[in-house]
Amino acid sequence: MTPATGSMQSDDAGFRALMDKIARERGFRCSSYKDQCLRRRIAVRIRARGASGCEEYSGILDSEPREYERLMHSLTVNVTKFFRNWDTYAAISSKVIPALMDEAGPAPQVWSAGCATGEEPYSVAMLMHQYAAASGSRTRFNSASIIGTDIDRVCLDHAERAIYQESALSETPPDIRRKYFRDEGGFVALQQEVRRPVTFEYSDLLGFCAPVEKAHLILCRNVVIYFQRAAQDALIAHFHETLVPGGFLVLGKVETLLGDARRLFTPVHARERIFRKC
Repeated sequence: MTPATGSMQSDDAGFRALMDKIARERGFRCSSYKDQCLRRRIAVRIRARGASGCEEYSGILDSEPREYERLMHSLTVNVTKFFRNWDTYAAISSKVIPALMDEAGPAPQVWSAGCATGEEPYSVAMLMHQYAAASGSRTRFNSASIIGTDIDRVCLDHAERAIYQESALSETPPDIRRKYFRDEGGFVALQQEVRRPVTFEYSDLLGFCAPVEKAHLILCRNVVIYFQRAAQDALIAHFHETLVPGGFLVLGKVETLLGDARRLFTPVHARERIFRKC
């Protein structure tokens, strides 16, 4: 336990007052997040600013509005890479993408919920593009819509630029790296052909407002785990309602369906946390 975290543990009233302030002034639903997670992440900012505790840090938020941006960036989970946990994407490629691309009917709608800096929705776009090129379904790819949402506006700005450090591609297969990225001034830029179907929107997942009317695939990896159980249940139910019949849900490797949610989906690939709407 760091000194800042220990200070918040002993000053529960100060921590609660700070949570109320953040919820009131930024609309961040602190009560839906796991308490210990919030304490750890706020402690990072308190320590970074050299504040003695929650009360002094609250004053910093009042006097320096940009500190709110740094705080929100710390509170949200932004660890991601292209094709992070390749085994998951390999399963998506074999179990999900063909169903999306081969079916007749409305064009595929994909929602990457909690997309951070955009690597996840772009990774799905590359898999869909590869499949379309191999199967002759380019028309269906061109009509597809992939929407990434996040609560961190700084991350969304980054995602829209689609320019990344080389380290973001550390788990990307070499053939995909060669096909879809170009070197650009010490960075790597994503090719326009796979950027085209991907858009980004600000959205608070706990606001339960889907960016699409009906989705064929929802990815929400390593996000649900940070929520309280009641919020988890409500969000999974919302995903179920948003998916078309037979639509797919992909969770993170350390997440699973609990309670009543298990009756809403059937496993497609249990180890990689891929489920299908019943």
